[in-house]
Amino acid sequence: MNLDNVLFAFGITLFAGLSTGIGSALAFYTKQTNKKFLSAALGFSAGVMIYVSMIEIFVKARNSLESVYGATKGYWITTIAFFCGIAVIAIIDKFVPKGENPHEVRDVKEIDRKDEGKSELLRMGLFSALAIAIHNFPEGLATFTSAIQDPALGISIAVAIAIHNIPEGIAVSVPIYFATGNRKKAFLYSFFSGLSEPIGVVLGFLLLMQFFTDAMFGVIFAAVAGIMVYISLDELLPTAEKYGEHHIAIYGLILGMAVMALSLLMFA
Repeated sequence: MNLDNVLFAFGITLFAGLSTGIGSALAFYTKQTNKKFLSAALGFSAGVMIYVSMIEIFVKARNSLESVYGATKGYWITTIAFFCGIAVIAIIDKFVPKGENPHEVRDVKEIDRKDEGKSELLRMGLFSALAIAIHNFPEGLATFTSAIQDPALGISIAVAIAIHNIPEGIAVSVPIYFATGNRKKAFLYSFFSGLSEPIGVVLGFLLLMQFFTDAMFGVIFAAVAGIMVYISLDELLPTAEKYGEHHIAIYGLILGMAVMALSLLMFA
């Protein structure tokens, strides 16, 4: 495994994770959330992730596993790993309480709310930060693994996940800021919640490095495809629709697919 590729993959994973800080900054320095833009951006991110998962990542995982186990067995293992990836992220979601779920829509105007106790808001913000940290482990693995295999593919996924992390930053910083009155503390909690992506990559890389064969790569890549499809359908699209109109989210989705398709064709 090339060291330059590893460093590049880690760098873009760090960028994707720390984009929660962008959401936090938007919460503090804009008077209201540009909901139509954010809806289109989240739809775009979902389009990129769905298209690349089904068209590129799943296929590469299948090719890798078929080269080791043969056509039939390799296809079976790819499919099972894909749904195992979905199961992992679904189980993580299951154990996050709805009220503290970072994918519940937050608006920057909520900074001015005074209808909830400060301790309750602080609890909401801290739980959101913890939930984001847990969610970001598999997302970081998805970005890193993709970038190791194909740097251009890794960049596309990193940008999609970065967009996805912006409303998560808002979800953490808004309640913490109102509870504490401290912008710096709210920003830092939001910013550092994104660090779990590169931390997850480091732990995963150290644990799996010695086992990183074609078979292991195929299984991880197929699971990554499942994780990204689930994130898109369960988190990105519903959040996009809550922030804006249905058709804006769908137009963003289609544009994301088209841009991803074009980039794959250009680098084919």
